[in-house]
Amino acid sequence: GVDLFEINEAFAAVVIAVTRELAVEMDRVNVRGGAVALGHPIGASGARILTTLLHAMAAQQARRGVAAVCLAGGEAVAVAVERQV
Repeated sequence: GVDLFEINEAFAAVVIAVTRELAVEMDRVNVRGGAVALGHPIGASGARILTTLLHAMAAQQARRGVAAVCLAGGEAVAVAVERQV
């Protein structure tokens, strides 16, 4: 399974909808804070989200993570990463 999720939350309702739809425990989502706490830089949110996920995975010795990245206009893409632990 997936150990950690980093979900773009420029609109906090997105995280609520995703966690409910996928039955993801909140303690595995945005463990270092999300866009509301860390920022949502225009043109760089994907880099911020993925970097935050990678650092959280290293700190928690997590193997698998998923980052959901905003593409603007209501579109998004997800990136799955796996690290050797």
